[in-house]
Order: sequence, then C-alpha cells, then structure tokens
Amino acid sequence: MKTKKITVETLVPLPVEKVWQLWTGTEHIKKWNFATPEWHTPSAENDLKESGKFNYRMEAKDGSQGFDFSGEYQEVEPHRLIRYRMDDGREVSIHFKPVENATFIEETFDPEQENSIQQQRDGWQAILENFRKYAESND
Repeated sequence: MKTKKITVETLVPLPVEKVWQLWTGTEHIKKWNFATPEWHTPSAENDLKESGKFNYRMEAKDGSQGFDFSGEYQEVEPHRLIRYRMDDGREVSIHFKPVENATFIEETFDPEQENSIQQQRDGWQAILENFRKYAESND
C-alpha cells in the first residue's frame, strides 16, 4: 500500500531569485538545514542539475548521532521546481512560486516508515521555517 505524500509550505518575503540562491548554495544550506538548534549540517555537496547528486551531512551538535541526507536530482527548473529521489527511493518535489515581492515554497515528499506522519511533517516544516528565518536575515 502506497502511503500518501506529505506537504509542507511557507512564504518567504523575498524575490524568487534570492530564495533560489539561498536554498541551493552549499554555503547557505549549512546554515539553515536542521530541524532543531541541537542539530546542524557540517557539510553539504550540491550538483544542482538533472542527474546531479547532493549530500547534506546532518548531525547532532553533541556528536551522538548523524546521517547523510542524499539523493539524485530528477528535474531542475531554476526559480521554479526541484524534483529529486533520495537514496532510499522516496521522491520529493519543491515548487517555488513568486507571489508579489515574496516566494511561496511548497515541498511534497514521500514519507518513510520509521516515524509517524505527524513527526515527519513537523520535522520537515521546522527545517522549512529555519530556511525562512535564515532567508529573512539575509535580505
């Protein structure tokens, strides 16, 4: 049985070109890609093109745990869409939609089996909110 996809979203008060740069640049990814302040992303590799690979190392700051968040891009439309498949086979799509002087981001992903749907939605939403806050501080 296929599990229903999960969607998270936010509105970033910046133009889509700036949002895209902050979302895709490895120096930026390391500064916003975590769900709680106890975690961080010490390294990020991002070959942003169709069939390009990415790998973000996510770790607890105390060193107690960590994992690689990695996969391959299926589709990249600058300032509009990123679709990728994670190494575990789950698929993700991220839509960037200009709204006046802001950008609406909608991220949809296949859930994994280990954590509840609500935990996954909350975690991905927290990362998205970290991105929004980081973007606002880099205006």
